[in-house]
Amino acid sequence: MKKWLRRFVVVLVWLLLVCGLSGRGASIGDSNYISPEEPSVKAAIIVCKGDISRTLYKSIQRRTQIALDKGADYLIYEIQTYGGLVSAADEISKYFLDASKEAHTVAYITTEAISAGALISVHCQDIIMLENTTIGDCAPITIMINQKLEGVEREKAESFIRGLFDRAANANGYPRALLRAMVTMQIEVYRVKNIKTGEGEYFEKDELPKDPNKYDLGNKELAVRDDQLLTLIATDALEYGIARAVVKDLEGALDFLSKRDGVTFAEEPIVLETLWSEEMVRWLNSPAVMGILVMLALLGVYVEFNTPGLGLPGLVAAICFAIIIGSKHLHGLANWVEVALLLVGVVLLLVEIFILPGFGIAGFLGIALILAGFFGMLIENAPDELPWPQDEIAWNDFTWGVMGLAGGFIGFVVLAWVLAKYLPRMQFLSGLILLPATAKLGTEMEVNLTTLPESTTIGVHVGDVGKVKSKLRPTGKVQFGDAIVDVVAEGDFLEVGTSVEIIEIHGNRVVVKAVNNQT
Repeated sequence: MKKWLRRFVVVLVWLLLVCGLSGRGASIGDSNYISPEEPSVKAAIIVCKGDISRTLYKSIQRRTQIALDKGADYLIYEIQTYGGLVSAADEISKYFLDASKEAHTVAYITTEAISAGALISVHCQDIIMLENTTIGDCAPITIMINQKLEGVEREKAESFIRGLFDRAANANGYPRALLRAMVTMQIEVYRVKNIKTGEGEYFEKDELPKDPNKYDLGNKELAVRDDQLLTLIATDALEYGIARAVVKDLEGALDFLSKRDGVTFAEEPIVLETLWSEEMVRWLNSPAVMGILVMLALLGVYVEFNTPGLGLPGLVAAICFAIIIGSKHLHGLANWVEVALLLVGVVLLLVEIFILPGFGIAGFLGIALILAGFFGMLIENAPDELPWPQDEIAWNDFTWGVMGLAGGFIGFVVLAWVLAKYLPRMQFLSGLILLPATAKLGTEMEVNLTTLPESTTIGVHVGDVGKVKSKLRPTGKVQFGDAIVDVVAEGDFLEVGTSVEIIEIHGNRVVVKAVNNQT
């Protein structure tokens, strides 16, 4: 019996030694060891730089879907922005909440997340900040000169944005009082220690807790003054519970997520940048660029109508209008109704200019439709909805667009005056603008006549013969010598190159008819 007992003890010791050696060879510290409790996951970096706009929203949608299709478990949005349109930020924020149902969302702030940038960041499940970065300051502003939002107007704008931050606080567990202090300056926030948990919690002054058994009310700390709009650097954001971590680089962010969530990133994250076309659409839709396009389009039309034939200025105007309409359509602002209004307006205006004599209903209706189309493109609406701002945020976005159009129109007026006054005097450019005839003999009638600066032609007479420069339908332009005259044809429409003779002059109305000696 003792013999079998000794054998049993020897075998047992041998088994223990074997198990100990094998366990030591696969310790947790071994780089080749992969714990079955740490699943392998994928991450995608989605870069969000520059102004917050609807184009960026569409780009984020596109790239997020690509990341999800590639099996990304973590969606890391790299934030670098000073803000932008609140309406676009709201759309991005709601999309982040939806995306969090399919993957873990992280706002990775690499420089700053200010204003609308802070709004989209807090709608991610985590915020990770690089050292010396900032987040906050989301108070609404107006672009009107010398105008401040005060009283009811300010509260109306701020209450909407505070509601968006409340939504983020409830969804992702950020301190609600601190987020609200990023929007409204008058909010005073205190940090009160929870006796049971030992953690500090944040409360607005009017919402301080009253239970002394749960909170250390006697040692509450002022966190945000009532004259302060909350903006936090990375270390403060971490202390206040808004940032989950402060890191030195992307590797540090991934390491934090890996340790906290117990996961392993099996491969390098895929990086999804914006396309050059998306950046171009964002640039074209900025108020400054849109104003320049409007100015060039109007200037092209002005120069074209002051020169014979159809040339480069008309082509420039057409290209500018096409860019304006196309960029608004790609930006999600111009729907088919607004584009149709604009095109019908242009057609009516051309009919009024080239077919109908004088300027009447068609001309005024054409201008009205063009303006309706342009202003409709400044507001996001469905084809069956009236293009009219519905709230303070929409009004602010609309105002930015109007300012761009107004700036372009003012620039056009100034440049048109400069061109009319000085360009004809420049010898190498004088052919672009025709000068009005400034002299006439006693027997000439005052007609609509333009000449080059060096011209000696000062009037036209009954019986003068010229050639059609723009098709007469029945109005158009005819060249007599080196002068261009607005005329009305008698009878059928006349093609370019047709020889015509003046048969009547009544005030500034010159009537012509075709002659037989055409060349």
